[in-house]
Amino acid sequence: MAEKTHRTMDDFARASGVSRPTLSKYFDDPASVKPATRARIEAALRSSDYQPNVFARNLNRKRTRNVGIVVPAITDPFYAEMVSRIELRCRDEGFWPIVISSHGSPKLEAESVRTLMSLKVAGAIVAPLGLVSEPGVFERMSEDIPIVYFDTYIEGDTPFVGNDNHQSTSTIVDYLCRSGEPPVYVDIPHVNHNSSERLQSYIDTMHAAGLEPTVLKAAGDYSWDFERIGHEWMDRTLEKGGLPARTLLCANDRLAFGVMSAAFSRGLKIGRRADCDFRVAAHDDHPLSRYTCPALTTMAQDFAAMAGRSVEILLALLDETDPPGQDLARNVKLGATLVMRQSA
Repeated sequence: MAEKTHRTMDDFARASGVSRPTLSKYFDDPASVKPATRARIEAALRSSDYQPNVFARNLNRKRTRNVGIVVPAITDPFYAEMVSRIELRCRDEGFWPIVISSHGSPKLEAESVRTLMSLKVAGAIVAPLGLVSEPGVFERMSEDIPIVYFDTYIEGDTPFVGNDNHQSTSTIVDYLCRSGEPPVYVDIPHVNHNSSERLQSYIDTMHAAGLEPTVLKAAGDYSWDFERIGHEWMDRTLEKGGLPARTLLCANDRLAFGVMSAAFSRGLKIGRRADCDFRVAAHDDHPLSRYTCPALTTMAQDFAAMAGRSVEILLALLDETDPPGQDLARNVKLGATLVMRQSA
């Protein structure tokens, strides 16, 4: 391996013909130096093997250009999509994201907060576990840095951006009632407020239509393994004697994936045509929902708006030169869109 030509920032500053403070300023924010100086530095970087130690530089600051992102499960397609969008937006704004998954564990969630604080992140965008989060973890974090919750929240005055579960669930219940047999609701363990809000909206919408709601619990124990829960529940249900209804509304798409897989393995046909055994609909519009067989009818959350608004609010809270006013939105609920596919 060739020996490095510039070992330190001082070496590179001398070689590029700029002062060390100017070079440091460039690495903090390229737009903060004159265009001619920026061009000189970037030309030198292209012809050099020099790479600044951004991590070490950040640790010497009170506030870094890093933003923490915490999610319950990075393998969940919903959170993977959201992290991708938030990460790209943060990079566009000159911040480097640090992504940590809590893997559905309150202990690991608390550890992720401590890790981000030790890295001196400027702020954080967090999808907390919610009901099982360790008390006070995010409250203590918010005393030191600005944070924004997305998808779900913990009670308090921390800004939140998420889905309007009442609007989205009532929309799909109305559609299913108009287009066929009223739906039976297949519920998941209530891991956060989304589960309970969707359930309540289903019950309220059925009552408003003069119909009796029917709620089936797929599982009671705390778990994020929704595909397995759906598959096992459907297997048990069919083993006991058949379908509970001709229309199933699953609490989320991942639960529906398991339900549909178990039904297919037993030779049942899902869809809205007359020759189908039953219909399945769900909520979220996960990236894989259009590729199930049949494609899943669902409520599409606004990924772009949720990611964009979360970053915008955090940037407003970080803006020291122009502090956010009293009109900064602290609770943003976004409408979802009905996506009609072949499953219902």
